[in-house]
Order: sequence, then structure tokens, then C-alpha cells
Amino acid sequence: MIPELKDLSESEIDLLKKIPAMVTILIAGADEQISKGELKEAINLTKIKQSKARKELLGYYQEVAPDFEKSLNQLLNSYPKEAEIRSKQVIEDIERLNDILKKVDKNWAHQFVDSMKDIAKKVAESAGGVFGYLSIGYEESKLIDLKMIKVPS
Repeated sequence: MIPELKDLSESEIDLLKKIPAMVTILIAGADEQISKGELKEAINLTKIKQSKARKELLGYYQEVAPDFEKSLNQLLNSYPKEAEIRSKQVIEDIERLNDILKKVDKNWAHQFVDSMKDIAKKVAESAGGVFGYLSIGYEESKLIDLKMIKVPS
């Protein structure tokens, strides 16, 4: 159990654990084509974050990373295939996070959101530019800052 999440319900914790996969699907699918490279980047990044995340989030990633690929594939299969409908649904699901973030430590919430933005940026970069890296497409750039997530102040 992640200490910062001790006051949350099981369904709230479950949603928190799915957010990296939802962010991946949102950003990877922004240009309508979810590539294997984008998914692979998210899987690798989540594995790395088990040991190299912000210290407040190490426990979170150690719990999320082992099942991340499975969770990502399950979510990918549960969302509509059409990009516009899928994006709308994923955004609605991510927005449910806002009420949860009000219930956790503010510093942890800020670190968490920053980490999700990091995932969004790295997934977006993995799909474009020179040799497939270091460029963010227009559709991805509109979503990369995850404006649907409101960090408690």
C-alpha cells in the first residue's frame, strides 16, 4: 500500500493506477495512429520510474509498473477504436482524477501530475521527428500539458 493513498477507496486507487496507461493512450492516439513504438516507450518509461522516479512516487511506480503493460492493453481494448471518440472518453476518465487529487497530500499530487506530464511528453516525442524522436505532432501538442487535470492549490 502506498502511504499517500491510504485514505482513498479501492476504486480511487484503481483509477490512480490506470492514469499512466490512460495518458499513454490519449497521447499516442492523438494523431489517430497508436504506434507500437509509443506503447513501448511508455512501458519502458514506467519500468525505469520504478527506480528513478521522484522519490515521492517510487512506491507508486513500484506498484504500477509490474502490471502496466497488461493494464495498458486491457484499457486499449476497452476504448473505442475511433480516435475522436476514444480521446473524448479517455479525457473524461482522466478528469475523474481531479476529485481524487484533492484527497491526497498536495506535494504528492503535484509530483504525480508532473510525472504524468513527463510520460505524455516522452510518448509524444517517441512518435515523430528525426528518426522517430524529438518531435511532437500538432494533435499531441494540444494534449501534452494534460489541462484536464487540475492540481489542487
